[in-house]
Amino acid sequence: MKITTLALLLSFALQAPATAQVIGKAFPNMTAETVDDEKVVIPDQVKGKYTLIGLAYSKKSESELNTWFQPVFGKFIQKPEGGLFSGFAYDVNVYFVPMFTGVNAAATGTAKRKAARNIDPKLLPYVLFYKGDLKTYKQALDFEKKDIPYFFVLDKDGKIVYATSGRYSADKMDAIEEVIE
Repeated sequence: MKITTLALLLSFALQAPATAQVIGKAFPNMTAETVDDEKVVIPDQVKGKYTLIGLAYSKKSESELNTWFQPVFGKFIQKPEGGLFSGFAYDVNVYFVPMFTGVNAAATGTAKRKAARNIDPKLLPYVLFYKGDLKTYKQALDFEKKDIPYFFVLDKDGKIVYATSGRYSADKMDAIEEVIE
C-alpha cells in the first residue's frame, strides 16, 4: 500500500510543470516596450492588480503564445456590452511578451513593425517586446524549453501565484480564472 501511494505521488510530481517551482516568488524586474516604444516595467507598474503575463522566446513558442490571444482577450480584456453581465468584468493586467535575446535582439524593431501591421489593433496595447538578457529569466522563472510559451499570474504585490506553459487549453484558462477570482 505504501509503495503504491509513493509511486502515485512520484508520478504526479514528475508530471507537474517545472514552472510550479516559482509559485510564491517575486516576478523578476523586466523592462519591455509597446509597439509605440512606451516602456512598461514589470512588476513595478502592474502592482495593485492581478497580472497575467505570457512569455515566448522562440519562433515556435511565439506561435503557441498566439493561441492564447483571442481567448484571453475575450475573457479578461473585452468588456461585456449590455445585458445581465454588463457590470461584471475582470480588473486584470494582461501582457503577451515575445522575448528577443542574443543575436535575435536586433530583430525587435522589425517585429514591432510587423506586429503593428498584423495584430488586431485592440490587442496591440497588450503586446510588449522584451530585448535583452535571457539567463536572468530562465533561472528565476524556471523555463528551459524554448519551444513553448510560459504564463505567470502575479498577485497584486508582483508575486507569482500560478504558472503554466504551452498552447492554450480551456483547462489552463479555467485554472488562471480561478486564481484571479
